Amino acid sequence: MNGAARDSGLAGEASGLSRLAWLAGAALFLSLPSLFKAVGLSSGAYWLDVLNNVGLYTVLALSLNVILGLAGMFHMGHAAFFAVGAYVTAILNLNAGWSIFAAMPVAGLAAGLFAAAVAWPIIHLRGDYLLIVTIGIVEIIRIALTNDIFGLTGGPNGLVGIARPSLFGLKISRPQHFFYLIWLMVGATMLLFHWLENSRFGRALKFIKADAVAAEGMGVNVTRYKLMAFVVGAAWAGMAGTIFAARLRTISPESFNFGESVTLFTIVILGGSGSQRGALLGSFLVMGLPELFRGFQDKRLLVFGAALVIMMIFRPEGLLPPKAAKYALPEPWAGRHGPGGPGGPEEGAWPGGPGTGPGQADGSGRDEADGSGRDEADGRPAATGAEGSRAAPGGPSPFADGPA
Repeated sequence: MNGAARDSGLAGEASGLSRLAWLAGAALFLSLPSLFKAVGLSSGAYWLDVLNNVGLYTVLALSLNVILGLAGMFHMGHAAFFAVGAYVTAILNLNAGWSIFAAMPVAGLAAGLFAAAVAWPIIHLRGDYLLIVTIGIVEIIRIALTNDIFGLTGGPNGLVGIARPSLFGLKISRPQHFFYLIWLMVGATMLLFHWLENSRFGRALKFIKADAVAAEGMGVNVTRYKLMAFVVGAAWAGMAGTIFAARLRTISPESFNFGESVTLFTIVILGGSGSQRGALLGSFLVMGLPELFRGFQDKRLLVFGAALVIMMIFRPEGLLPPKAAKYALPEPWAGRHGPGGPGGPEEGAWPGGPGTGPGQADGSGRDEADGSGRDEADGRPAATGAEGSRAAPGGPSPFADGPA
């Protein structure tokens, strides 16, 4: 067995163990409601509510991660999309009698369309300029909701009496019911966004985050991909707003203020921008950990702020930054560690044989037909060496929307 095969086998075993650990942890976590009930914990319902809150903010952080973590756009207006989803759900339920789950996709669609409308004229902005504009979007939404826009939002008092969701005849009303519903949504969100991150769409967003100019030069439609990232993240935040409205049964403009956007931004940056594990950890630290120190009400925000400053100084990439992507090399290069490496041809050799390469069919560096080093068709010099590798047909860019 060569070194590459051995490394591949070890990586496969580690991946399998990691997967088993995740499954075991998930099974233990989902058994918490039954465990609280079995031990007779009097505050079990309270801690389930805390975990429900953590799960809801995990979904929101994962949706923001598409915009901030993958595409690299500084966006601090995510609470606006959250609000659109919650209010659309409440209006459809109270005024049209829609069920919560029937209103959920409509809420996501409404939030996505709203994101497309507001992002289209500002998508070319970068860095702090985009950040400032998105802050303004949150405030515009909050003021519009407070002013009872179209007589539908209830003004500063909001909307009250939203129905509980029902699934297959089971009315979801207790904390343990919402626990399973919310964390099922967390799992589905992580699976969906993991697939999205490793798709062509996700690779394009990473390329844009690394260097938007280079991405555009390689044929990536930067504007379209950024707009798509906004729409996807906003739509998922809108559906999270549905769960929020159904869980509390009442919503008001103050539930979606600028502070909520700051909280979500902090979760993503603290955990690790672009990392799903980081979003999960950040949600537990920001939303769950302060509850453990509620007895120190006056000091907990000071301690949390100091810890955040220290972390950003010594670990600016976040607590759990994303792992570097690894891609398998196609044959015959798989297993090579460089020229002459284990499992590969000798140093300086190409797959076609020693001394050969692009434009070097016979090892002489000249065209095989006449030995002149010129192309037989039009007399141009034949490409050799590194120049030939650039000229070799390799197909279009994996991110390009059309011919480069």
